[in-house]
Amino acid sequence: MNYYENEIKALKKSNRFRTREVVSDDVLDFASNDYLGLAHKKELHTSTSQELEKLSIHSAKASMLVNGYHQIHKDFEELMSEANGFEDCVVMGSGFNANIALIESLVRKGDMLFMDELYHASGVLATNLESVSVVFFKHNDIDDLKKLLKHHSNVKRKIIAVEGIYSMDGDLCDEEVFKIANDEDALLIVDEAHSSGVIGDNLMGVFDYYNIDIKPNHIKMGTLGKAYGSFGAFILASNHIIEYLINRAKPIVYATALSLYDTLLAKKSIEYILNSKEIIKDEIKLRQMIVERELGIKIDGLIVPISIGDNKRVIEIKDELLRCGFSVGGIRQPTVKQAIIRLIARLGQSEIELIELCKKLARIIK
Repeated sequence: MNYYENEIKALKKSNRFRTREVVSDDVLDFASNDYLGLAHKKELHTSTSQELEKLSIHSAKASMLVNGYHQIHKDFEELMSEANGFEDCVVMGSGFNANIALIESLVRKGDMLFMDELYHASGVLATNLESVSVVFFKHNDIDDLKKLLKHHSNVKRKIIAVEGIYSMDGDLCDEEVFKIANDEDALLIVDEAHSSGVIGDNLMGVFDYYNIDIKPNHIKMGTLGKAYGSFGAFILASNHIIEYLINRAKPIVYATALSLYDTLLAKKSIEYILNSKEIIKDEIKLRQMIVERELGIKIDGLIVPISIGDNKRVIEIKDELLRCGFSVGGIRQPTVKQAIIRLIARLGQSEIELIELCKKLARIIK
């Protein structure tokens, strides 16, 4: 029985119907979030596999709090804390779960969450919980945030949530949000899924980029499945907040700990980035220059959003580029307000391939 037939028909009629497509090695990848191309770096996989072969187990086996916390997890957390200048870290299953963990556990009765309207869907989903009180401020609009903070000045705790680089528009959060959080004594959650590994003197993200002095009210979360070429997520914060999350955040307490392979692979990727940061930064700058020259778009990271505005047309462009051997993202509503081509100028493809794609795209959308 087709229980959702009408809903599926409506999605198809509005050109919002999605399908899974098996990845092809014959297509140049300008769609994925593997920003630095580390998912293709075989030496990282080989080194990880060889090290795991020496262990008596290859699986985390249980929750982090029930015999599932391995030395590999601890070593990763210590590296991330040191590299980012935070007191403590906890590794977990996915960025989606990390956002839910933060919002579900931190926003208590009497608190207020102030969230950027373009915050990731995982965070927005968590705000639907009955226990979470939330107001959304206009995207990157500091004046609107200030107005809302003033209006809700009598709440118990204030929590602000922003992204380091926004996943669809590719723009940076405003640096002033750090000052506002400090002045208001508000907790500040920064989702660095798309900025970790891409910006900053040490390529550690927006805290690094703005040279932020880490405070006890700062919380950074990020994913391991993007620039770090693995899978999973992390949360960085003060000892106090990490201790609280370990005790109260359901996606940490009740989920099996992150796989040993993914954790170790991510650790080796971060070590590689730190040891090769100057070369990587030069490669990123080169791709940013190509995008600006060929498409007239200035980007802060490696996300290139091109507004199309029509769900049907954006898929036509995506499919035409695919026939030419290029994979790009065709992002439609409701993920974005207006349909966009989302090109990732990732280091996994050469600058020559990026130039060719940009020229083809410029001709198509002209």
